[in-house]
Amino acid sequence: MNVEVTDHLFVQRRCGVCGRRWTPDPNVVLNGIVVGRKSIGVGLMSFIGYLKTTCRVPIGQIRKLIDAMWGLRISAGQIAEILHDVAELGESAYDGLLENVRGSPVVHADETGWREDGVNGYIWSFSSRDVRYYTYRHSRGAVVAKEVLGEEFGGALVSDFYAAYNFYEGVKQRCWVHLCRDLNALVEKNPDLPDVAVWVEAVTDVYHRAKESVTKEYTDYQRSRLKAEFERELLVLSKPYVGINTAPQRVLAERIEDFIGELFPFVACPGIPSENNAAERAIRPAVVARKISGGSRSETGSKTCSVLRSLFETWGLQGRNTIDACRDMITNSAATQSAPAQ
Repeated sequence: MNVEVTDHLFVQRRCGVCGRRWTPDPNVVLNGIVVGRKSIGVGLMSFIGYLKTTCRVPIGQIRKLIDAMWGLRISAGQIAEILHDVAELGESAYDGLLENVRGSPVVHADETGWREDGVNGYIWSFSSRDVRYYTYRHSRGAVVAKEVLGEEFGGALVSDFYAAYNFYEGVKQRCWVHLCRDLNALVEKNPDLPDVAVWVEAVTDVYHRAKESVTKEYTDYQRSRLKAEFERELLVLSKPYVGINTAPQRVLAERIEDFIGELFPFVACPGIPSENNAAERAIRPAVVARKISGGSRSETGSKTCSVLRSLFETWGLQGRNTIDACRDMITNSAATQSAPAQ
């Protein structure tokens, strides 16, 4: 299959009434076909963004694929510039995703390592029910979470037990999947200590009963009472091992004591998940991309990765055709940028 080359010829004509010359507006005629004076159409720009972001295809392989399908030869530098162009056109939509996250009743947060020009940094993920927002930072500190969530966020923050999220004074739900994973690992490390297995079973039983309570009909007052009761049960189970250096249960018992107020918000408010699986799913594509590419080569590359991943992951989460959504975004953004100021 050969590539199709289209030349657009604009014919200037003279108005028979006023005598003025009139030329068609390229932004109107080529709307949805090409942006500005680029030689690559909107459809191919969207396809390249989809391959790189959703399919995680390296740029070299994208070149080979386009050449094999259409006989069109594009350099690696051109493909990189196309990705930057798509990200630049998507910045307004990207900012809109952040505002959506800040206004969400529940936000899941996580972070993973990422390298920029060989220097270690982090991709941060903040997800709501229908939005995924990513940003790259050199820091893994609380300052990043504070900056992203902003002062206007007042929902529930779901996370693991990492200290960067301790700053938030609103409702926090710590991930029970992480805690259960560590509890199971404790049993595996101490197979000859049956009291460890008994303790872990008692702790997980409290969690399972708390999960079961979410499916039942209770008033808000009753749910508040249940939350307090589950907290008391866990504190009773943990107290014998707090500060006892010889006890294998000490570390997790002290974690439970430290975070006791952040383990059962899901009981008081069933709309809050008890785990951070949404963040785990959101961060996984970045982990896979890091293993394939090793990271990004520049600050611009990191920003492009963050913007495109946010947009494509959000479109997919919302059940949209991501290539069509990207095409619409490029077209609308280009039209907005070219519109005359009022």
